[in-house]
Amino acid sequence: MIPIVQTRRVWLTCSAIISIASIIALALWQLQLGIDFTGGSFLEVSYSKERPANEAIQERFIASGLKEVEVKAAGAQSAIMRFSDVDEATHQKILTELKKDDAALIEKSFQSIGPVIGEELKRKSVFALIIVLVAILLYITYVFRKVSYPVESWKYGTAAVIALFHDALFVLGAFAVLGKFGGVEIASSFIPAFLTVLGFSVHDSIVVFDRIRENLIKTRGEFADIVNQSFNQTFARSINTSVTVLLVLLAVYFLGGETMKNFALTLILGISIGTYSSIFVASTLLVVWHGDGRKRA
Repeated sequence: MIPIVQTRRVWLTCSAIISIASIIALALWQLQLGIDFTGGSFLEVSYSKERPANEAIQERFIASGLKEVEVKAAGAQSAIMRFSDVDEATHQKILTELKKDDAALIEKSFQSIGPVIGEELKRKSVFALIIVLVAILLYITYVFRKVSYPVESWKYGTAAVIALFHDALFVLGAFAVLGKFGGVEIASSFIPAFLTVLGFSVHDSIVVFDRIRENLIKTRGEFADIVNQSFNQTFARSINTSVTVLLVLLAVYFLGGETMKNFALTLILGISIGTYSSIFVASTLLVVWHGDGRKRA
């Protein structure tokens, strides 16, 4: 039997370090927001032959009247370009200039978003995250309303939400680091992936909490021992579920298209840390609160 409860100080200390490091990364580097949030244009093209050098592509944009453009390679024959918001006439002018290097050039995708739409998307994203966290807290509190001894039902929901904040900080901090050193940007696909991470994290926490509830009814003994027993009974299930999902996501990340990489990466990071927090953070917090309550009594 794994002594998860007896070593809770180690796990909570590790979680505190992870959270502090994530906050520092966010404060220093912040998130690199994509055009979905900041506004701008996204163009992906495919050449029939070898892709020209980035400098040559930038010169074509200068000839179109755009001085600032970010060019990234997407394989040997494709390129991804990000630049300011443009109208359709400028869009067609850019394509005309690019086709001077390759008449058979194919436009794979084009997206142009104004700054107003980007600000609205940011507001809606923050609002969605707040609604999700409040809904999770209320739902878990309601589900565990009949388990009020020895730990109040609202503490189950609070522990799950704290674990969610822990996971959210880690993912955001990781993307701040990746944005600084790897140029990874936050696109609109990040929001559904992020919400999926929160759902997966709370799912694992509820599995452990539900086994604690069952064992409280069937078993007599110290609350810490019951939590440790419940954790060990669900540990294999949690790990097997997470590993199965991660194998699929790794396949998507390495074999899927360029546009799927950040979506898959968000889920990989979130599900990994979510599995850790639901086992080593949420359940141990209940034991800590129970111990503090006994001391006060």
